[in-house]
Amino acid sequence: MIKIRSPSRLHLSLIDMNAELGRVDGGAGITLDYPNITLTAEKTDGIEVTGGSALSERVYAAAEALLPEGEGISVHVEEDMPPHVGLGSGTQIALSAAAAVNELYDLGMSVTELAIKVGRGGTSGIGVASFESGGFIVDCGHKFSEKGSFSPSSASRADPAPVVFRHDFPEWGIILALPDSKGAHDAQEVDIFKKECPIPLQEVQEISHVVLMQMMPAIIEGDIENFGMALNHLQMVGFKKREVALQSPEVRDLIEFMQDLGVAGAGMSSFGPVVFGVVDHSRIAEQIRNESQMFLDETVGGKVVLTRANNSGAKIWMD
Repeated sequence: MIKIRSPSRLHLSLIDMNAELGRVDGGAGITLDYPNITLTAEKTDGIEVTGGSALSERVYAAAEALLPEGEGISVHVEEDMPPHVGLGSGTQIALSAAAAVNELYDLGMSVTELAIKVGRGGTSGIGVASFESGGFIVDCGHKFSEKGSFSPSSASRADPAPVVFRHDFPEWGIILALPDSKGAHDAQEVDIFKKECPIPLQEVQEISHVVLMQMMPAIIEGDIENFGMALNHLQMVGFKKREVALQSPEVRDLIEFMQDLGVAGAGMSSFGPVVFGVVDHSRIAEQIRNESQMFLDETVGGKVVLTRANNSGAKIWMD
C-alpha cells in the first residue's frame, strides 16, 4: 500500500491579467505544511474511492485518466481539506490520486506530466509546483496565443505554467483563518475572469514591480518587514483587488483586522475566503490567532490555525 500526503497552498496574486506582452496569468504563492490531503492506495479491480471526501469525484477522474487499460486502484482519503476556499484542494487531490497510480504501476511520469493528464495548472502553476517541491514559488504564466483567453484553471486546458523562482520560505509563522463560507468556483469563476479582464497595464506593472523588487528579495534575505509590506500592497491592486472586493464585508474586514493586530502582512488566498497573516514570533502569533478566532466567532464562524510553510512538497511512502 502506498501513502501520499500533499500540502495546501496560498495563492498570493495573479500577476499579468492584461496580456499586452503576449503572456497571461503568472503568480506567486506559498506552500503550506497544513492543511493536508492524505490518502492511501493499493492495486485492485476497478476504481474504488472511500473516505467520504467532498472531492471524491476528482480522485476517481484522476485515477481513471492515469490507469493502464484493465487495471484498477482502491483509494482511501484519510485526511481532507475543504474545497473552494483558496487552499488549492482540487489540484492537490487530483495530483495525489495521479501520483498514487504513477507509483503503484511504475509509470515513470513527472509531476508536470501528471498535472497535464489530470487537467490541472492551466492558469496557475503554484499548486503543481507546491506538490512537486514546496516553498515560495513564482510562475511566469502562459503564452496568450496558446491559452487564448482569460480563464481560471478549471476552464483552461493549458499546461502548467513554468516556475521562474523557487526558494525555501523562511521559518515565519502563518496564521490561517478559514471562514465558514466558499469562494467563487466553476461557472462563477469563469464569469469573473470575463468581466474583470483585461486588467489595466499600469496595475500589472505595479504588481510585477512589487513581486520582483520587494517580495522575492525579501524571501531571499529573510526580511519579513518588506515581505509583509509587499503582501499588503498586493491586496490593493490588479486582479487580487477585484477578488477581495467580491468578498463579504466580514472577510474584507478580517484582512484589515489582522493587519491592525500587528502581523507583518496579511492577505487573501486565491478567490478566498481564506485569509492569512505572516508573523515571526510564536507568542504574537498565538495572540493574533486567538483574537482572529474571536472575530470569526462573532461574525461568520470558522476556525483559525497556526501553520508554517512546507519546503519539500508532497510526501510519498510505502505504508
